[in-house]
Amino acid sequence: MKHLRYDPYRAAPEAMEAVFALNKYVEGCGLDRTLLELVKIRASQINGCAFCLHMHSRDARTHGESDARMLLLSAWRESPLYDARERAALAWTEALTLISETYAPDAVYEEARSHFNEAELVKLTVAIGLINALNRLAISFRNVHPA
Repeated sequence: MKHLRYDPYRAAPEAMEAVFALNKYVEGCGLDRTLLELVKIRASQINGCAFCLHMHSRDARTHGESDARMLLLSAWRESPLYDARERAALAWTEALTLISETYAPDAVYEEARSHFNEAELVKLTVAIGLINALNRLAISFRNVHPA
């Protein structure tokens, strides 16, 4: 098991304050909190971020998300537990998280646009970018989730 390399919050508090200011915005941006947590979990699964998976699965439960939906999230395409808006958000999450492979395909974008207005899609995209940044911070500095 890897151990924390160093604490980025102590090393560069001003940088982390900026990240957390963006996080505060995302949490209050008006998008459904359970949808945001599903997006955070899915991106964290793709990135392999145990720290964020632990945190966001706990947060999702707090906001009423079921264990079944969280457990099946990596297979969301095969499960009837997700509605069309959630599917569009999850597809957009995967496309942006894997952007070097997908280049944000037009079909995925158009599907997202059919479920989110322009402002919502910008907010969702910012949320996806933020969780990817947080995954990279946690993985880079070896943040370890609590037991």
